Amino acid sequence: MSRDEIINWNMREYDEYLTQKIDEPKVDNLVKPPADPSNYDRANATLLVLARNRELNKVIVTIQQIEDKFNNKYHYPYTFLNDAEFSQKFINGIKALLPGRELYFEAIDPKIWKKPSTIDKEKEREGIAYLKEEKIGYSEMESYHNMCRFYSGNFYKHPRLAKFKWYWRFEPGTNYFCKIDYDLFKFMEMNNKTYGFTISLYDAQQSIKTLWPTTLEFLSQNPQYLHPNGAFNWLTEDFMNKKKTTETGGYSTCHFWSNFEIGNMDFFRSEPYDNWFQYLDSKGGFYYERWGDAPVHSVGLGLFEDKSKIHWFRDIGYEHYPYYNCPNSDKCNTREPGPKSGKLGGPVCEVGKFSFPHLYDQNCVSNWVRYEMTDKELGLY
Repeated sequence: MSRDEIINWNMREYDEYLTQKIDEPKVDNLVKPPADPSNYDRANATLLVLARNRELNKVIVTIQQIEDKFNNKYHYPYTFLNDAEFSQKFINGIKALLPGRELYFEAIDPKIWKKPSTIDKEKEREGIAYLKEEKIGYSEMESYHNMCRFYSGNFYKHPRLAKFKWYWRFEPGTNYFCKIDYDLFKFMEMNNKTYGFTISLYDAQQSIKTLWPTTLEFLSQNPQYLHPNGAFNWLTEDFMNKKKTTETGGYSTCHFWSNFEIGNMDFFRSEPYDNWFQYLDSKGGFYYERWGDAPVHSVGLGLFEDKSKIHWFRDIGYEHYPYYNCPNSDKCNTREPGPKSGKLGGPVCEVGKFSFPHLYDQNCVSNWVRYEMTDKELGLY
């Protein structure tokens, strides 16, 4: 098959999955909205966002959608993280949007945010120069490297998050298209799930060239951590983007796009994952390259967790521009391809939309279904 034929074949499979009708998971233990959310017995969970003071308006836009689609029915608390102190304007803006709700505004300790003093400055400069030459985004932005490192291995150690088991990470300015009439956290808890995603992409191989070899070094020293039912095929396939797998020493670069994720922090706090992160951190790849939290989470989950505990939320309509998860559901503000307006008001997406055609080669969702999901799982979800 030619390159174009492979991409078209992959997208046809993706279209087949996304255009199948779905409203919610077909399980018999969904927890529906309570009559009084203020007295609801919630899971030990929080909605989590890392935001700057200047992003208040974008945060508000996204929270309004999350509230309308889900959280006005359940009243889960929100945790706001910032590498600086939140301004009173930011705090007042959120409190005005969510009066009487459980809200936490937390600064991140510089000890787990800032670049470690052990980073070799010359090696870092050389790495940044290479990334710039390869046109890799955010390569010079130290705060971005800090964020990747923080979300890879330090967020679950934040004192405020220590009280929670589950988190739903969201990003300022993202869009949600579908009404969610069941408790997502209790769905995860009651169906033995560890991690949920909506979008899976290939990464820029230049940014993670040594992530996989470094991981293999760790595994050679700690083979006991490898889960026998891990997502090994998804992590190592080389059919769609062979160049990526070759240049990373064997990693497909497929990852769950972590700007939306629902996860159990006990997994990240576990010995296999946390020890692996410490090993990665000691090698400096968050700064010598641009190891992202999305591939780190994904490789960790694929190696150290049972793949059946990773859930594709096909029913959640989501956009982080320029990528979408847009299901065929009566609960979603969607439209068929073309100029028609949405049927529910608010942000609109086209059924089955992934992105622009020139980005179709970045779609790794079909690989997850193809290699790691059973027919039973796909039928349920």
